[in-house]
Amino acid sequence: MTNYNQYHAYHCDLLVRLNAVSSAENTTAMTRFFNHEVNFIGVKAPMIKQVVREFQVEQAQLDANGYLALTEHILEHAKYTEEVLLAFGLINKFVKRHYDEKLLLRFQYWLEHYVSNWSHVDDLCIKTVYQFMLSRPHLIETTQSWTRSASPWCRRAANVVWVKFIKRKIGKNTFMLSKALIFENCDRLLKDEDPFVQKSVGWLLKVAAVEHEEDVIRYLKTNINSMQRATLRYAIEKLDPCTRKQLLSNTSKGKG
Repeated sequence: MTNYNQYHAYHCDLLVRLNAVSSAENTTAMTRFFNHEVNFIGVKAPMIKQVVREFQVEQAQLDANGYLALTEHILEHAKYTEEVLLAFGLINKFVKRHYDEKLLLRFQYWLEHYVSNWSHVDDLCIKTVYQFMLSRPHLIETTQSWTRSASPWCRRAANVVWVKFIKRKIGKNTFMLSKALIFENCDRLLKDEDPFVQKSVGWLLKVAAVEHEEDVIRYLKTNINSMQRATLRYAIEKLDPCTRKQLLSNTSKGKG
């Protein structure tokens, strides 16, 4: 078999496995979380993870590079959202200790060409890219360049990829994401018209407030009149009730 035919066979096998654990009820339940059309097979995240685990036990002859090639084959041909999530899952156990730094460019390419909803972005960033960055913390701040992408999904990722690195124990050291860069990201994307990018701005501010509460409150007060209300609501979730109420009351002149 050629490599293409082999990867195609693997892909078909994985689709059969996904369909075997799918249900119409799952599709209905999952659809509720999206306000645009998404193609589902009807498989929830724990079952996708189980399919990946069982496949990898059976296909132990595939090395890290083989799984990366399979991931890219699936992404290129995927029709369902669960296929994309499964493709990311296939390399999760390899990204921390395998591949070189060029994989970060592939992540960006995937975000710009294969990702089509918020769950793809968040799964890739919170699981796959997170594991990749744990052994390459010097690359974490370089993803700020994603804020300039033409793809709204990549721009969302520019914030989501940082939410677990505001303060993170890595080995014997503690990594602290630059406070200045956090607010720079927010400045760059605060007027972004995409609602999912807006929600990511709120998410980044919310997690930043755990370590930099006064700075986040100051930023919110300064920018409140140009901030969408949904973004603000995300950002203030971890603040005390009195502060939340005060900030919300100041949005009467801001965006709705």
